[in-house]
Amino acid sequence: MAPKRSTTSLPANWPSSERSLLAASSASAAAGRLHELIAGFSARELALLLADWEFCARADQWPPLLAPDGRPWRVWMILSGRGAGKTRAGAEWVKGIARGRPQFATRPLSPIALIGETAADVRDVMIEGVSGILAAHSRSERPLWESSRRRLTFDNGVVAQAFSAEDPESLRGPQFAAAWCDELAKWRYAEETWDMLQFGLRLGDWPRQLVTTTPRPMPLIKRLLTENGVAVTRAKTRANAANLAPSFLETVLSQYGGTRLGRQELDGEIVEQRADALWTRDMLERARILAPPPLERIVVAIDPPASSGKRADRCGIVAVGIAQNIVHVLADATVEAARPAQWARAAIALYHKLSADALVAEVNQGGEMVRAVIHEADPSVPVKEARATRGKYLRAAPAAQLYEQGRARHVGAFPALEDEMCDFGPDGLSSGRSPDRLDALVWAITALALSPRVAEPRMRRM
Repeated sequence: MAPKRSTTSLPANWPSSERSLLAASSASAAAGRLHELIAGFSARELALLLADWEFCARADQWPPLLAPDGRPWRVWMILSGRGAGKTRAGAEWVKGIARGRPQFATRPLSPIALIGETAADVRDVMIEGVSGILAAHSRSERPLWESSRRRLTFDNGVVAQAFSAEDPESLRGPQFAAAWCDELAKWRYAEETWDMLQFGLRLGDWPRQLVTTTPRPMPLIKRLLTENGVAVTRAKTRANAANLAPSFLETVLSQYGGTRLGRQELDGEIVEQRADALWTRDMLERARILAPPPLERIVVAIDPPASSGKRADRCGIVAVGIAQNIVHVLADATVEAARPAQWARAAIALYHKLSADALVAEVNQGGEMVRAVIHEADPSVPVKEARATRGKYLRAAPAAQLYEQGRARHVGAFPALEDEMCDFGPDGLSSGRSPDRLDALVWAITALALSPRVAEPRMRRM
């Protein structure tokens, strides 16, 4: 639930009627009756309401109260996709702390450091941009921006200074009470600039800093995510759909949704891969296609968990087809901590949906139980048993080789499966968990391309 927001920080020159309007709006929203109130608004009243940040901001754009360790945060990181509203959140935060608005600061904070990738980015995005600091203020309230001096001066005397991450040394000497760091993942000298800023944040009783960025798996961001005193909020691009062109959202989601680039740039995820993994992100991106050719055979492979219940491993369920000696990954229907009857039903449903030729089931853990569970749910489904005689890494290596040779395709995106593939090395997954999705994938590929046929094709499929 979003934090309670006060209307006491409205401009002093606002009429009491408009203060009452926003107070009533907040009360109605809290009571779940916002639509009833809006129905009676005039166009001017609606415009007034929608212009108020405290009313319209999403929870992920609003300053958190505490860090996860229960203490006041020293770093607030907004990790979000492109166009998710992080720049507006940063501009409003600067406005809030500069004016000492409740829930932002107990009193005005000054001076404030504004740091972007380049001096042009600070000027064009953070200050003068459509979602920047100047745009966050009404015309009568706007601070004075002196571009030649790289300085913003608010009417209460608060000063904000602009710095470029291309010049870390420019932060050696100045001191600040707060800082806004935009697009940290793009900074050329990220570590050096960040270090210089930390030495300068030494004014007031609670120096603090906001980081707004679309994340990348860079060491600084990964380190900050593990430190005490760091609060994180996240947002996907689609969360800001009301302020984006519908054609933009439709285009980028259809083209990049689920891909490595889309997960990073649209979902704000940190997409990682291990240096010693069998698969790389680039390898999987090269393998991605929109639709399969006519397929000669299809199998649904199952990697059943050794136990059931809340603490059980996932049951990996992956469908793969083959055409002209190229394997095509079609679906990942893996289920979480399911009982045998549940994963059997999920696998059989995918088998029928794709008109597959067989189920391939790993039986080391369950033996005859696996076949019995499947046939209890549907005795007509052919089951090919697969038994592991080598370790997971040795079994997976030949499947990875098919990707290297260009003999594997992914029909669409499978984020969870691909995460396992790019995190699977000689010692397994870095989390220590069982690679259930990957195991099912390997069994399916092995059955279709690395061993004798599991079933004769019944027909060619479109």
